Amino acid sequence: MTSPRGRTLTQFGISLVPAVKRLDRIREVVRAADQAGLDLVGIQDHPYQRHFLDTWSLIPALLAETRRISFFTDVANLPLRPPAVMAKAAASLDVLSGGRFELGLGAGGIPDVIANFGGPRRTPGEAVEALDEAIDVIRLLWSEERAVTFDGTYYRLDDARPGPRPAHPIGIWVGAFKPRMLRLVGRKADGWLPSLGVLTRDELRAANGQIDAAAENAGRDPASIRRIINLQGVIGDQAAPPRSELPVGYLAGEPLAGPVDWWVQTLTGFADDGFDTIVFWPVDPTPAQVELFADEVVPQLRPTPGG
Repeated sequence: MTSPRGRTLTQFGISLVPAVKRLDRIREVVRAADQAGLDLVGIQDHPYQRHFLDTWSLIPALLAETRRISFFTDVANLPLRPPAVMAKAAASLDVLSGGRFELGLGAGGIPDVIANFGGPRRTPGEAVEALDEAIDVIRLLWSEERAVTFDGTYYRLDDARPGPRPAHPIGIWVGAFKPRMLRLVGRKADGWLPSLGVLTRDELRAANGQIDAAAENAGRDPASIRRIINLQGVIGDQAAPPRSELPVGYLAGEPLAGPVDWWVQTLTGFADDGFDTIVFWPVDPTPAQVELFADEVVPQLRPTPGG
């Protein structure tokens, strides 16, 4: 479906909380998404959360159990994941899966908890600067160069040897909410990965404009930057639980709720706001919710052949 602003909803996925107690359910839901023809599965990355599995261990297990669907980190916690090693892991997952991995990347939004877990304690400004450098480091490690060097404030490479090359051009999708991070997306990232609830609809529209302006100032085509929105909710006639009753890991803001037609209309609005990819975060993560999304909502949103 094409929006008046020229964006088309082209990909659809789900996002899941990697709760240890829900491992069997996670596997069921991911298999349902793969079989239903969805495009993406996002997995949160909060290594300090005691109730969560490690995301970079869970994703390869799920890749091995699926055949066509792609996975992405939603989003990888940079302060606890050295970018050179992250680049190696991402490229390896992409090769092993035949090109089914994308990299959602974040600066690390809970500095005290990150520091308590052994990571660096960075100010907001330092976190943005480190993320800026990390994108360069990751791309160097995915390059065809035989050896690369990088001399940054936060990261250094000295005659480092890239490899393996990813099986496809992995997208670096940045989770960003504030102006300096949004400008970084416009200058350097392959995609923007925000969440409804953390930002309101009005703030999302304004942020898309900031990204467009930063891209143009950097000599980039704003249309080349993917726009991926996470949103949580429940499809059907039942009411969504209040935010206060959701388990750890769900987004800020109240979940969306409504029947299929309401979801189609609502998600069309996000295309109007400038997004091209919808990631549904089911507050009731069941195969039935995934099948409703994939079989009844998504077909009304995908572009028609030749349309």
